Amino acid sequence: MSPTVFREDGYRFFFFSREETRMHVHVYCGDGEAKFWLEPEIELSRNHNLSRKQLKTIEKMIEERQDEIRNAWKKYFSS
Repeated sequence: MSPTVFREDGYRFFFFSREETRMHVHVYCGDGEAKFWLEPEIELSRNHNLSRKQLKTIEKMIEERQDEIRNAWKKYFSS
């Protein structure tokens, strides 16, 4: 199961259930996918086929909505 946190501009931001304990978010679009760490700071963990421009856009979205993502993580993984 991979719950979606939100969708924006063709990107899907989601978690993989019980993948690992360090807080992170996965992002998918038709061009590829990436994984960003949220702790200790927002940082690219993995990239598959996304351009630098796309990664910068995604990172900005994560920064703008990091409270929402962190709250969703805590809510989802505490249950």
